[in-house]
Amino acid sequence: MAEFEIKPEFYNYVFSPYLEPAIRINCGDTVVFHTEDAFESRIKTFDDLPSKALKTAKFLNPQTGPVYINGVEPGDTLVADFKSIEFTRNWAVSAVIEYFGGLQSNDITRTLQAPLKEKVWLWKVVDDGKAFYNEEMRIKIPAAPFCGTCATAPDLEAIQALTPGPFGGNMDVPDVKPGNKIYLPVWNPGGLFYIGDCHGAQGQGELCGVALEITAKATVTFDVIKGQTINWPRIESPDKIMAIGSAKPMEDAARIAYAELIKWMGDYGFSPEEGYQICTQAGGLYVGNMVDTVYSLVASIDKRYLKRL
Repeated sequence: MAEFEIKPEFYNYVFSPYLEPAIRINCGDTVVFHTEDAFESRIKTFDDLPSKALKTAKFLNPQTGPVYINGVEPGDTLVADFKSIEFTRNWAVSAVIEYFGGLQSNDITRTLQAPLKEKVWLWKVVDDGKAFYNEEMRIKIPAAPFCGTCATAPDLEAIQALTPGPFGGNMDVPDVKPGNKIYLPVWNPGGLFYIGDCHGAQGQGELCGVALEITAKATVTFDVIKGQTINWPRIESPDKIMAIGSAKPMEDAARIAYAELIKWMGDYGFSPEEGYQICTQAGGLYVGNMVDTVYSLVASIDKRYLKRL
């Protein structure tokens, strides 16, 4: 199997079926993706307030890709096996942005309140890449890298890179990380895989809307499940299976995630009623993001409950 590397000269800001592939590969091949941060590195100092630094930005969440995987067809399931994520600079950035975030009004949820004051937070990579340190607060946070965006191209539409949906997209789910496999629906020949928005760490919900944004390179190996269709993204870790739903209101995202998880449990021999009962008693649920155009929630079940005694 071959290994390829993508160092983009420019980035895309949509998940689109109409863009020319950056590369064409075969199933089993590995790709090393170089990714920009959510701001395309426009915020580098405390004085780079978002209202100024991003004023001429084309958009947010630059994407690397798409990658065309030979042999992948509509109706298949693409498997992205995350091998590693390495930081490519020694600092991460977060910020409070006017009219953006989980605890202030925005252009979708409007109020008459004034925006919170802008502020930039810089975090140094320390402990050989295992942690981030903020000098102003004197706080250290363990590194937990993952990719905020991971997607196949939707059917027909080109969808902006801040949006999650059935195609994946800007889910901001911390389990899109090394050691896990991401399963994505396929609507277009080749799958057309996009990736970006690496986070050095993030709390559940991405509360202020900006995680520890950092440039990185992500190594992913691709495979396909032929002729099997899923409706929403799934994740498999060594000890859990997970399903992701994205919607507003948040309870609809939870319903999608749990319904898709129970459907997946059917592959392990459980009826919908049995899956419903097991998830009621032993299921997990967390918020990936509560700040994007729609919210993403992750439902999970430990693999030990997928084996009958």
